[in-house]
Parts: sequence; structure tokens; C-alpha cells
Amino acid sequence: MCDGMSCSRIRPTLPSPDSPQSCFCCVKQIPERNSHFEVQFQMPNPLMPRVPHPTMINVWLSVLMVLSNGFFSNGAGSEHNSSIPDFVNIGALFSLNTSVGRSVVIAIQAAVEDVNSDPTILGQTKLNLSLQEDSKYRGFLSISEVLQVMARQTVAIIGPHSSVTAHVITHIANELQVPLLSFSALDPTLSSLQFPFFIRTCHSDLYQMAAIADIIDYFNWKDVIAVYLDDDNGRNGIGALGDKLAERRCRISFKAPLSPEASMEEITNVLVQVALAESRVIVVHAATQFGPKVFRVAKNLGMMGAGYVWIATAFLSALLDINNPLSSDSMDDIQGVLTPRMYTPDSQLKRRFVSKWKNLTSGDAAKANLGLSFLPLYAYDTVYVLAHALDAFFKQGNQITFSPDSKLSSIHGDSLNLEALKIFNEGNLLRSKIYEVNMTGVSGRFKYTSDRNLVNPTYEIINVVGTGTRRIGYWSNYSGLSLDPPETPYSKSANLSRETRKLYPVIWPGNTDDRPRGWVFPNNGRLLKIGVPKGVSYSEFVSQKKSTDMFEGFCIDVFLAAVNLLSYAVPYKFIPYGDGKSNPSMTELVRLITTGEFDGAVGDIAITTERTKMVDFTQPYIESGLVVVAPVRKAESNALAFLDPFTPKMWCVTAIFFILVGAVVWILEHRVNDEFRGPPKKQVVTILWFSFSTMFFSHRENTVSTLGRVVLIIWLFVVLIINSSYTASLTSILTVQQLYSPIKGIESLVTGKEPIGYTQGSFARNYLVDEIGIHESRLVPLTTPEEAAKALRNGPEHGGVAAYIDERAYTDIFLSSRCDLTVVGQEFTRNGWGFAFPRDSPLAVDLSTAILQMVDNGDLQRIHDKWLLSSACLSQGAKLEVERLQLKSFWGLYAICGLACLLALFIYLIQIWRQYHKHYSEEVDPPDGEGLGSSKSSRLKTFLTFADEKEETVKSRSKRRKMERISYRGSEGSSSMNSNGNRGYASRRSEYANEV
Repeated sequence: MCDGMSCSRIRPTLPSPDSPQSCFCCVKQIPERNSHFEVQFQMPNPLMPRVPHPTMINVWLSVLMVLSNGFFSNGAGSEHNSSIPDFVNIGALFSLNTSVGRSVVIAIQAAVEDVNSDPTILGQTKLNLSLQEDSKYRGFLSISEVLQVMARQTVAIIGPHSSVTAHVITHIANELQVPLLSFSALDPTLSSLQFPFFIRTCHSDLYQMAAIADIIDYFNWKDVIAVYLDDDNGRNGIGALGDKLAERRCRISFKAPLSPEASMEEITNVLVQVALAESRVIVVHAATQFGPKVFRVAKNLGMMGAGYVWIATAFLSALLDINNPLSSDSMDDIQGVLTPRMYTPDSQLKRRFVSKWKNLTSGDAAKANLGLSFLPLYAYDTVYVLAHALDAFFKQGNQITFSPDSKLSSIHGDSLNLEALKIFNEGNLLRSKIYEVNMTGVSGRFKYTSDRNLVNPTYEIINVVGTGTRRIGYWSNYSGLSLDPPETPYSKSANLSRETRKLYPVIWPGNTDDRPRGWVFPNNGRLLKIGVPKGVSYSEFVSQKKSTDMFEGFCIDVFLAAVNLLSYAVPYKFIPYGDGKSNPSMTELVRLITTGEFDGAVGDIAITTERTKMVDFTQPYIESGLVVVAPVRKAESNALAFLDPFTPKMWCVTAIFFILVGAVVWILEHRVNDEFRGPPKKQVVTILWFSFSTMFFSHRENTVSTLGRVVLIIWLFVVLIINSSYTASLTSILTVQQLYSPIKGIESLVTGKEPIGYTQGSFARNYLVDEIGIHESRLVPLTTPEEAAKALRNGPEHGGVAAYIDERAYTDIFLSSRCDLTVVGQEFTRNGWGFAFPRDSPLAVDLSTAILQMVDNGDLQRIHDKWLLSSACLSQGAKLEVERLQLKSFWGLYAICGLACLLALFIYLIQIWRQYHKHYSEEVDPPDGEGLGSSKSSRLKTFLTFADEKEETVKSRSKRRKMERISYRGSEGSSSMNSNGNRGYASRRSEYANEV
């Protein structure tokens, strides 16, 4: 069975004369012994002649012989007198044919040695490592290899190296309940739900693809080409990338799968197809052995120059770390490439391992020049995780036991000896202990989340430049792209906004730091098919030249001018859409872009909500909303035209304020101004005359009081504003032509029942029905401007329409020669016209920039004047009906004037009340028998009489009484005389009161 060339022999480190040696391919019994095992490999001699490849029958016979002779059941640790065994069998499944595999095996062996020499872990129990060569990576033969490991009653297996092999052997691990720990099989579909005994001890490719998607979104690229190996790992990894790109509104526009055994010629054929595609952003997802071939072919094809973007998955960073330095030719092939590298924080443990790594890889030609990548670090930690889990497992008093698989025992008549495969009874318990491990290893913190993924996935973003690499930033699922090390963002609150994403400048392929555009037009001779609507109305915007396939018009000239501003050529051809006998549906034209019939659309296409859900539009190059056009007639003047400037409410309020202000001024001036005194009839006339004479500033009465002057000044200011507004409005009414229409705008059309016209093929119909709520039976499609004008002039009474609804850009041309029609009301939508392209088309973005440049330099206005500048109808300067001045325009003035009047009256009343109390400090006692009501009535009469008196009379009487009181006091000398004097004074006061 053994050919002596490629089998691995196990030799105990403490040999004995009766210790038989055996090879894995012969699968003979290995004695139980508490010892380490070192692995010796005999590499095939390339100078020896190759043995002819056996036929498939011989291969299957060999596998069956291996399975029938190789299974045994007396492995170490299966039966032991104590609960804690002396040694525990663990397996490892890796290949030593590659530098990656050799570096991983070195790390695993070093970890086993360190664990066995550390009494704090597992105590006296040692790890017994069985290393199985995995030279196939996939297929049925990988099953035979893992069966050989599991037949030794292994409690856990570290590996395999590839996701392809993991997909095959995880079914066996699930059946036998043996945990499978892998740090290199990173396929996202290897989930713990489908494969509960597959335990990933490194970060899944799902996070790597999220980092790449963030990079693509950071540089505003939308389309990506994926080059990958067509196996489980390649397909599933690219599938995860597609999902992450879709979350950022990006996509994989072209997939280029490669066979795992693809030759250089096959790789060349695939990359030629990539070069003919539109996108220039290429993501390569391959293995460390295969990836350099892709870049070598790309270099030979000239695809590593300026304009290209190459992003490689973590295989490239691992290759650069392990084979450090790469040859100059290999480095030339990958200049400007971006690649994520698994981030491992600096620590004392890591520095100690790096120092140890130099010793482990020195002195052996096969191990020389093996650099340290993230794989050996995670391999080392994987052994420690398993050791900690076993330690917790044994400390709980658990034992390692195996039992036959009843499912295998039920199979009769076979010669494969499947009953030698045993189920690890405590596999579920050990698996749970592995997920509970929380430690800090050489790779950093090692802890599982609730979804059984490692915490804190973080990558460095590497840019290959010159003879080495440079870090341009970091990525983590906590902070996204960042310039800070991951430890800094984790100390802050999570922030994944676009504003916080930052990277250092990148040196791209072609040794340039200018960000590549990321796409070109396909170099396959294909022209972009641009659909152009072929209608029958308004040829100023779009029209086809007779007997040619060329178009002209405002929209066409704007498109051509914008294309000329682009920094690259756009191969295109115009394709007419429509029969030329009716206006085509613009919405249907836009929909055909989504089906691929057109690559874009140019014309008078309004940007609506429905259409933006299907395609991307450029920046609007003309504003155009829906308006209402209706017939109008001249408004005839009348004898009461002088009343038209104000509304009836405005006239009423103004008249009330004239009377109110006159009354307030009369009250304030009545006691101090002789011009505001006299008989009641005269005073009423004075109030009215004074009020209305202020309209013309011709009042003759002078104001004496301070309060009266303040009120009058404010009122004269109000009168000045009212007079000026009235004069201006009346002048406009009498000099400017007035038009009249029964339609006031879209509101009057909604409440009415008259038929309404619209342009055939316009979005106006759907908008009126769905948004405004007008019944579709009222809508009349009109094809040409002439047909619309005729329908408006005929009116509903003669089979026409009451109003016509169209876009503003059209109505400006429509009304330029039709003076009996006009726009009524305001625009009730805000739309614009733009060029339509497929979703996420970079051409839409570039043309938008070009249109904005045309706005800045005036080219857009010049094109507008060339096609759309026409003489307006003379009636367009006429006003539609009378614009009356309303009260809401003047309520502020009236409010100020009213508050001033109230405040003046309030101050005046306070002054009168104080004067009243000053001159009448003692009330007249009511006669006996009179009630309280009579007393109040007499006081009110007294106060009103006092308020009506002239202020000079009151002051004179008060002065006279004061002099009499002084004279009287001088003539009396005693208290009795004072009393008599008081009684006399009271008597005189009573007489005066009665007189009053």
C-alpha cells in the first residue's frame, strides 16, 4: 500500500525496541503511549520517473482497502481508570506542500509543545497530536484522510486548510460529534446552524467582504467585476460580497469564474473578457497558490496600468507576509493592488511569539524564509483554545468516552469495517466549552459572540507599493473605515456614517494617486442605444430630420454639449421611439431602459416620482411644472371702478377707524381745546369733519393735548400708507389691460365638472387622476397644440374643454402666438427635464456635472435662447382680473393705531380720575332714606359733569375755594370757632353740591 515516497511516518520521541513504525496510508495500529509525536515527511524526488497514473478502478480499490483495514478502536484516552486521562488525542489536517501549510504546522506543533509544558493547563494531561497530510484539498479522498484521524478516537480536529475540504468532512464531524476547529476555512456558508460541530477560530470572510464593499463605496464606485475560483469558497465568498455591495447600492456587474486547475491560457481567456467589460474595479478572490497567476496574466495583458482598480482578498496579504520578500517580478505584477490583512494588535504575547517564530524557522531549509502571517497566529491560539476548553471539561469531572454509531451498525453486508468509527459521547459538551473560552492570545482577544463568531473583526487596508506595502487605514464592523487603530474607535460610541470614513491616499496601478473613474465604455465596438421620443408636437425640443436618422432640438443640443464636456468619448447612437403620428409615452420609454432595450433616453422627459423608481436621471436642465391654461376675455370698466382697489372688508374697517380715531381725539381734546367744545350737534359734526378731513390732511382743528397729538401722528401715518396704496392700485386698474377667466386655477377645476384637456403621452393624466383626484372621464387627450387651442376656444358648450393642462416649458411656446389664452393660477407641480439612464449608471453622474458646468459658463442659456426664445403675445403683460388690496395686507397698521388709541384713552382716564379725587376729596353724604344706588348715581353724575367741564374752569374754582379756606381759618381763633368754621364750610360745600 505504501509507495515510500509521500507518506508520513510517526515516530515516538522516546523510542523502544518494540515500537513499530507505521505510515498513515498503511493505517496500522499505533500503540498507546503518553508521548509527543513528531512528524517526518518524505517529499517526492522530482528527478525520479513518475509512476503512471492508475485508473479510476484502481483508485477506488485502494480507498476501499484503506477503509476496510484502517479502522481501529483502542485509541488513547478511550478507557482510563481515572476521570482525567494521561493524554488526549487531537488531530490536524493540513498540507505541507505549500508555504502556508508549513507555517501553520509549525505554529500548531509549537502550541502543543507549549501547552504540554505548562502545568497550569490540563495539569498532567498531554495533547497527543496526530498530523494528517491533506494533499488533495477537496473531493472524496479527503474523506479517507479525515476518517483515518477520527478512527484514532480523536476528540477534536484542527483544520482543514480549505473551505472545500471543510464542506466535505463537516458532515462526518457532525455524525461522530467531533469538533472541527478551523482558522483558515473562512467560507461564510459554513455556519454553526448547518454544521454545529464546525467551529471557526478566525473571522469569517463575511467581514472581509464587508470591508471590501466599504472600500468600493468609499471611492463612489458602483459596478464591480469579480474574478474567483469556481469552488465552494470562491462562489460563496463572492456571493457574500454581492450581498454587502447591494446594501450600499453597488453591484457585481460581471462574474469571471476560474477553474481551480485553470491553465495560463484559460486565465488569459477569462481576463480578456474582463478587459472588454465596462467596469474597471476588479476583485480577485483566490488561493495563495492561484492568485499570483491571475496578476501575472493581467500584467501581460496590460491590465495593471492606469485606470484599473485591483482589490485582492486576504490571500494576497497572507502571501506577502509568509513569502517576505517576494521576488521582484512578483511584486511588479501587483503594484497598486489593495488587500485587507487580518489585524492582530500588538501585545507582549505577540512580541514573544514573533521572537520564538524566528527560532522555529531557522536552521531548516524547508522552514527558512517563512514569514509570519495571521494564519500561524490563529493556529497557535486555536490549540490554546482547545486546551482551555478541555481543561474546563475535565475540571467539571467529565470523562472522554466513545460509543458505536447505531446508524453505521445497522448497515449489514459491507466489508468497510465502519463499526470502527465511534461517536464521541461528550462532543456536544466539549463544543459548548470551546464557545465559552474567553482569553487573550497572540492574535488578540479571543471570545465568541452570541451568533458564535469571534468578537471585533478588524482588518488593515494594505496598498502594495514598490518593494513593499503601506497601510492606508483600518476597517472594523464597529467603526467602518478609519485612520485610527481599532483600539481607539472601540473606546468610543459606534459611528458608521459616511462622514467619519477616512483613508490615506492610495497609489493606484500605473503609479498614480488620481482616483480611477472605475469604469469605461466596453471596448467591444458596441454603441450605447439612446432612445429619443418621436412625437408630433413642439419640434423646438426634439425632432428628427427628414430622411435621416439624426435629431435636432433644444434637448439634443444640451445632450451633445454635455457629452463634449466629458473627459472621455461616449460611443452612442440615437434610436427613435414612437411612430411620429402621436406622442409616445415617456414612462414607457423609461421602462424600456430597465429591460435593456435602451441604454438611455434623451428628450423632453419630465422627472417624476414614478420614473425615478425605475432609472436614474441627470441634473435637470430645464424647469417645467404643470400649469392650467384657460381662455380669457377683457374685463370691462364700470362707474364704480374707483371702489375696486379695496375689498369690501377693507372699506368697512377703514371707515370704522376714521370715526374711531375722530372720537378718540375729541375725548382727548374736549376739556382743553375750545375747538372741540360747544353744543352736542356741533361736537358730532366736529368729530366727523375732523376724522374724514385727515384723509386729505386738510383738518383745520389744532390739537393741544400731548395724547391727542400722539394718536393723530400715528393715524396720519396710517392714512398716508392707505392713500398711497389706493392711488397705486387705482392707477394700475385704469391703465393696465384687465383679463377675466372663470377658471381660477387647479382648485376650481377640482370642484367643477367641466372637461379638461391634457397632452397625449404626458404624465399629467396619471397625476390628475392619482394625485389630484379628478375623474378620468373628464380628461380629454389632445395631440397637437392646434388641437388644444381649438378645444379651448370651443369651450365645453361646443365639444371643447374648459382648461388645458400641460408643462410650463410647452405652454411658454404654446401661448406665444395665442393671445386669447393664458396661464391661470400657479404651477401645482415642480418638475424638471433630465436624461434617463439605468440605475447607478456613472454616466448619469458625469453628465449631471457637465450640465452644472454649462449653467456656470452660460452655454445652457445660449442653447435655450437659440431654440426657445420667441416674441411673447402682447396680452401676456395684461393682468388676470383685478388684484384688490385686502385687509390682511394692512392689519398690522390698524392694530398699531388701535393700540395707540386704547393706550391714550387709558392714560387720559387715569388723569381725569386723579383730578376728580383731588378737587372732590370728600364725597357728599346722601340724605337720609336714600339707598346705595342713589349714592352711586350721584357720584357718576358728578364725575361726568367734572369730565365735561373745561379744565381751566375747574382749576379756577379750585383756586377760589382754597383762598376762601385760608381766609376763613385766619378769622377764627379757638376750637369752637374751628368747629363752627367746619360746620360752615360743610354747609357751603353742601350748598355748592346742591347747586351743581
